[in-house]
Amino acid sequence: MSFKYVLTNSSNSYIVAIMNKVASKKANGYNEFFKEKCRESNLKLTPQRFAVYQELLKSRDHPSADVIFRRLRKLFPNISLDTVNRTLLTFYKVGIAQIVEGSGVPKRFDANRDQHHHFRCISCNGIIDVYGDSFDNIKIPEEIKRQFIVMNKTVHLEGICDKCRGKPR
Repeated sequence: MSFKYVLTNSSNSYIVAIMNKVASKKANGYNEFFKEKCRESNLKLTPQRFAVYQELLKSRDHPSADVIFRRLRKLFPNISLDTVNRTLLTFYKVGIAQIVEGSGVPKRFDANRDQHHHFRCISCNGIIDVYGDSFDNIKIPEEIKRQFIVMNKTVHLEGICDKCRGKPR
């Protein structure tokens, strides 16, 4: 199993430049994906909807609707929390975003559509993307297959992250 981390050390400008170029190319691909999903779902491509998607796409913290709302208020002073929340839920319904489930916390969202799972720290509520074939290949019990149509398999791990491990809860 491997974990995907975001590069935070900018002292190696060569690696950062390559990552920025790849990120820019990937962002263009995500924008095309977004536009296509909107067309398929008969969703108008409004500036607010695009801004919500862009904010979600650039976020690495799996933000809640409230967090995205606060970030977008600077750009769209008249946007409402309800609009952001409904937009995110619509994104989930049409396959643009995932909902990251948590125990007793507001829904958090993720625009990363690559196959992955999540680890949530129960202390700081941080969420980390987890990539691993062992999680991707979990077998669905036959009884479940007979009773239900399984459309998605997602593993949600909860525990204490390295940063919080030594802190009192």
